[in-house]
Formats: sequence, C-alpha cells, structure tokens
Amino acid sequence: MKRILIADDEPDIIYVLSKILKKHNFETIEACNGMEVLEILKKEKPDLIILDVMMPHIDGWRVARIIRENPETKDIPIIILTVRDGIEDQEKSFSYSRANAHITKPIIEEKLIATILWVLRTSKRPNF
Repeated sequence: MKRILIADDEPDIIYVLSKILKKHNFETIEACNGMEVLEILKKEKPDLIILDVMMPHIDGWRVARIIRENPETKDIPIIILTVRDGIEDQEKSFSYSRANAHITKPIIEEKLIATILWVLRTSKRPNF
C-alpha cells in the first residue's frame, strides 16, 4: 500500500483528503505545517507528498524546495494543492519548488486521484 504524506493547516482539508485517499487504498500520514513535514521526513519516507502552499512557519513551496535539496528526500514526488491558481503560482510550484504537479482547491476527487496515480507512475523514485 502506497503511503502519502498530507500537509495542510486546515484540519477539515486533512480529514477530507485522508478519507478520499483511504477509500482508494492509500495509507496516510498527516502534518499540519511545514516544520512537521520536515520532522516526519527524518523518520519516514512516504511514496508521495501533498503540500498546501499557505501554511504557518514555512510555506509549502519552501518546504518542497527543502525536500528537493536534501539527497535523502529529493526523489519523493510532490503535489502542490492550493487555492492559488494563477499562472505565476503554477510556475512557482514547478520552477522554484520543483513539484511534480499543481492542483487547485476545492478538491475534486477524480482529479486528485488521477493526478496522484499519474505522478506515482511517472516519477523516477528509487525504492526505499
């Protein structure tokens, strides 16, 4: 079973994402801010990370950048999930954060699952 780390500062979003992912046979790990994500990654290596952009302490774009700069976590696929849908926001997700995908809220279950499956299938992540 693939494990997905969900990071969002809104408990309702984490709840909905967890429910959707579990329905599709994914295991979830939950974090409420960027610092917690980085702490979890010291112990766990999820198969994929879903990051909200607007979180306290460190925003999701910066967290993704830190993940990419770490040799131990650089290959973990990342999906940015945010309300920010401008071209410049998408550009930042890909060029600055080097995310594998950028999807916008509100969450559409079919789009989320299709994006996750595509990212998992196309990422070149070695097995841990």
